[in-house]
Amino acid sequence: MSFNILIVEDEPKLAGLIKDYVLQAGMIPHCIDNGLDVVPWVKQMAPDLILLDLMLPGKDGLAICQEIRRTSNVPIIMVTARVEEIDRLLGLELGADDYICKPFSPREVIARVKAVLRRNSPEQSSAARGLLLDHETYKATLNGKVLDLTALEFNLLAMLAEKPGRIFSRGQVMDGIYSDQRVVSDRTIDSHIKKLRKRISLVLPDQEIVHSVYGVGYKFEILDDQ
Repeated sequence: MSFNILIVEDEPKLAGLIKDYVLQAGMIPHCIDNGLDVVPWVKQMAPDLILLDLMLPGKDGLAICQEIRRTSNVPIIMVTARVEEIDRLLGLELGADDYICKPFSPREVIARVKAVLRRNSPEQSSAARGLLLDHETYKATLNGKVLDLTALEFNLLAMLAEKPGRIFSRGQVMDGIYSDQRVVSDRTIDSHIKKLRKRISLVLPDQEIVHSVYGVGYKFEILDDQ
């Protein structure tokens, strides 16, 4: 299967370089250099992944990401030269799957693209590497062993595991597990994560599958070397 990759970049040389590497990787590149053209193109063409630069003429990458997320779950990798933590966090809260900071090597870009495509494949998302979730009974089974979870812990694990490898901020976790939109502190979210990890450790004592991403949030991922 050949994946269609949309490259949104207004620097012609950089866009051309990434395009060449995407082609070499056996994928089909498409390039757009103006932010105003992105959303209409995505709605019409439905790419498999978007490499989205933050600073663009017409409309910036964060606004584009937010608009796309209203109608589509297409994987988005933000590309930025602005490395301030707030930009990274804001990009992820708007629904980006990953980000890459300039300067970067084109090989790094392709590696990230393949990783995001892999973890967004139906096989990865549905199986979640041995995790089975019954949303009617709130029963979670990992590698054939039952996890003794509360309803809140079940919802937390389900949200993280639905997108293996995707980073969720504390704000997204809060919105995802509290249906009444209550306001709780970061410390409360950290406490829920700690309890979930403890329950998982009773089944998998030598593996960590709920990871902290410093300064950003949390993700579900079972590493290949575990």
